Amino acid sequence: MSAVTDDASGVAAAGEHSRVAAGLAFALLSATTFGLSGALASGLLDAGWSAGAAVLVRVGLAAAVVLPLGLWALGGRWDVLRRNAGLVVLYGLLAVAGAQFCYFSAVQHMQVGPAILIEYTAPAAVVVWLWLRHGQRPGPLTLAGAALAAFGLVLVLDLLSGADLSPVGVAWALAAMVGAAAYFLISADESTGLPPLTLAAGGLTVGAVALGVLGLVGVMPMRASTQAVAYADREVTWWVPLVALGLVTAAVAYCTGIAAGRRLGSRLASFVALLEVVAGVLFAWVLLDELPRLVQLVGGLLVLAGVVAVKLGEQRTARPEPTPA
Repeated sequence: MSAVTDDASGVAAAGEHSRVAAGLAFALLSATTFGLSGALASGLLDAGWSAGAAVLVRVGLAAAVVLPLGLWALGGRWDVLRRNAGLVVLYGLLAVAGAQFCYFSAVQHMQVGPAILIEYTAPAAVVVWLWLRHGQRPGPLTLAGAALAAFGLVLVLDLLSGADLSPVGVAWALAAMVGAAAYFLISADESTGLPPLTLAAGGLTVGAVALGVLGLVGVMPMRASTQAVAYADREVTWWVPLVALGLVTAAVAYCTGIAAGRRLGSRLASFVALLEVVAGVLFAWVLLDELPRLVQLVGGLLVLAGVVAVKLGEQRTARPEPTPA
């Protein structure tokens, strides 16, 4: 009997390791593709695009691509979608439209670096929410990893040299943080029964509609251009970065991010997502010739160390349920 129990425990442990490994792979892909968006959008903005127009095309194109996949994944279980319609709308408004609109509003009033840093306090908000709402108290190693990753972000964004902070910009960035925290929490919720592709498709569709409404009423300025877009030492046709923004930095990023959250949980997935900032710095180096400083590279290593510490903290605080005889 004990041999059978040991075999079952070994199979369960192997399955859990495979699940975590797949989750980390999805999370890394999501962070990397999200990180590409800043450098691609920068070229479009320099070419005459408004932030609102660029983000609307990005989310709208992603919605058009993911929607058929989301319907296919749903498999005709419309009752599941009806039960979670409110959650899908909330996801689209907060995690898609809200986070992006508030972030672009923040950078209109303050530097990009501080705005990103404030938005990426979202993992801390996730930890606090899980603690207060669900009693999932973080262990010392998790808290230490969070602090280490936060300090690494400060170095990556090179904020120690000083940056001007606008109260209005800070308010918008904090609102973007709420949207990012909602993204991690809702993405990781497996109790809904919604397939990851369906949640992504619904959220992107709702987000695209919301952004379109903001553009129609004039809250979000819409300005487009067919001028060639310059990256590093070459120019590309205007639609190339738009397609990359929609397919890579939105469709792939959101789908893999939800898949990561389902496997890792919202807390760990949110900390792995901090690597988006590191990826953003690297893509800015490649596409915009913005060479990172040594202190930024050190900060990237600290972020990685912080993510590892959070993962180890997750393992220590987890308590396996007893296996029945």
